[in-house]
This record gives sequence, C-alpha cells and structure tokens, in this order.
Amino acid sequence: MSADAPLAQTDLFGAPLLPGLATGAGFLTETEEIELIAHIEGAELTPFRFQQWEGKRLTRSYGWHYDFEKSAFSRTEALPPWLRPVADRAARFANLAPESIAQALLITYGPGAGIGWHRDRPVFEHVIGISLGSPATMRFRRRKAERFERFALPLAPRSIYHLKDEVRTEWEHSIAAMDEPRWSITLRTLRDPYGP
Repeated sequence: MSADAPLAQTDLFGAPLLPGLATGAGFLTETEEIELIAHIEGAELTPFRFQQWEGKRLTRSYGWHYDFEKSAFSRTEALPPWLRPVADRAARFANLAPESIAQALLITYGPGAGIGWHRDRPVFEHVIGISLGSPATMRFRRRKAERFERFALPLAPRSIYHLKDEVRTEWEHSIAAMDEPRWSITLRTLRDPYGP
C-alpha cells in the first residue's frame, strides 16, 4: 500500500468513514434537475477569479460573496425565489433550520474545469452541495505526519452532500476536472459573529 493510498469509501454498514460527511442519492428528480440547470444558466454567472488567475468555471453568489481578488467578504442580493425551496429542502436534509442558509454559490463547470484543493472560508460553518449534470468525484485529503489520508466520494447527478465538523475543518477537498458539463449549488451557513 502506498503512503497516499485512498481510504475505503464506506464501512461494512455503508456509513461514510469521514466524520461529519453525509450524502444522499436522488435528492432531486430529473425534471427538477433540468429546471435548476436552466435557472443557473440564466443567472448571469461570471468567470471565477482568484487574484490574477481566471478559472474555467462560472460562478454567482447570493446572500454573501467572497471576493478573492480583494480578500473581502460582503453581503449581496438575497437567494432568488426559484432557489429558496431547494435551499430549504437541503437544510432539512442537513438537520438545519431553513433560515440558517445564509449563502448560495452557483457554479457551471465547462470541459476541463474542476476545483483545486481547499477548505471553505472559516466564516462558513455547514456546507451543503447539490450536484447536477455529469457525474463527478469529490476528493478529500488530510495530512498525517509525512503522508496524506485520502478519500474519494462519487457525486452522482441529483445527489446531495453535507460537510460539518471534522470533515469540514480538518480535511481539504477538491473536484476532479471533468470532460462533460456539470453544474452545482453550494449552500452554506455562517459562523458567529456574522450571524444569519
């Protein structure tokens, strides 16, 4: 076994091995998926920018926005009416109050797009993701001494995941680049002192 060998995805009972990770297949119907993709495509997304670098994905934030070029966190327009029911359902999946969802991030991934290794900004607490379009792989890693522990989570179309506690704070995650188009909705709660 190599030093960076991946962990098994589940234990003998099918439970995720990463504390704080919950997943669910079939969170959306195919019709809901088609409608959400159309809404995302019509939401005037812009290229993701990190300092002087421009990514291969398009994004739009609601509720709160983090500007990576200015390292600034600020309020932006509220979640639109078409997104609120989905956010409320996602909150129930995560056992959260619907009103705790304070931020939404829409992403369109073009061919060859993914997301590099990162942790979500410390101002956010719970992170809920909904995957649309092509299947993808969400990768996790955590440094242990001189090596990384690794875990791979397949993201099926119309599936949902929830990150909290250990997997949220101790593990980095990334999305492997894909050849086919994909869309996602990421919903987040805020830590104090930002409040709801």
